[in-house]
Amino acid sequence: MTELLDDDRIRAALEHLPDWQREGDAITREAKLPTFLRAIEVVNRVAELAEAADHHPDVDIRWRTLRFSLSTHSAGGLTDKDVSLANEIDHAVDGVMRGA
Repeated sequence: MTELLDDDRIRAALEHLPDWQREGDAITREAKLPTFLRAIEVVNRVAELAEAADHHPDVDIRWRTLRFSLSTHSAGGLTDKDVSLANEIDHAVDGVMRGA
């Protein structure tokens, strides 16, 4: 089973993830994209990353605003898997924002 992160490790991880906030046993991020199609492009990239990692975020799509929520449900809270995927989501959002 994957090890849960303690509060200190979660705080340290969030220092490197400035767009993410802790909400109970999850970390969340909202991203506003310039168009609906760009938002869906991010969702598609994140879907590929999530499948490769076998770790899937909750994703809420509201026109061009995306909300991601990460928690390792099987472990009952936050793990390194969540921090790792949060970093990858950030790269996906940044890449689409830059037009990559």
